[in-house]
Amino acid sequence: MIEVALLHEGGWPQADWDLLAQRAVAAAIAHSPYAHFAHDRTFYEIAVKLTSDEEVHNLNRAYRDKDKPTNVLSFPMVQDDLLQATANTDDGEVLLGDIVLAEGVCVAEAADKGVPVADHATHLIVHGTFHLLGYDHMDDNEAEAMEALEIAALASLGLSDPYGDRQLGD
Repeated sequence: MIEVALLHEGGWPQADWDLLAQRAVAAAIAHSPYAHFAHDRTFYEIAVKLTSDEEVHNLNRAYRDKDKPTNVLSFPMVQDDLLQATANTDDGEVLLGDIVLAEGVCVAEAADKGVPVADHATHLIVHGTFHLLGYDHMDDNEAEAMEALEIAALASLGLSDPYGDRQLGD
């Protein structure tokens, strides 16, 4: 089963962020090789934090040596090569990792793209979830594979291809 823990700080526009995060994570997992996570007896948990640009800036500097805020950061807790074996956990729970979104960056990007903030945040949570599942976009082949999965997951939620402009800072 998939469990999404949402931490929501003030400043974000009004939306049902709990439902949005749950749907985004579920869609990403459903379009991955780990779709069975949704039906396993094991609880797979992802924490999603909606926070300030300042906090994301500090995290980006501390963990990525980038002295600026970014739209989304992902912090996987399970190594890629161990994801298949996670159902063998002793306590029946697996923390897949954390996804952190920056409010100001997300709002500005949504405005630039002409999409609702909730739709852009959904995309960023889907994107972050794929990172927690071992996907990356360090080279063109990886990026194309990850983007195709994101597009499919978003389409299942009724959202359009966010890569029409081919720009997603991570």
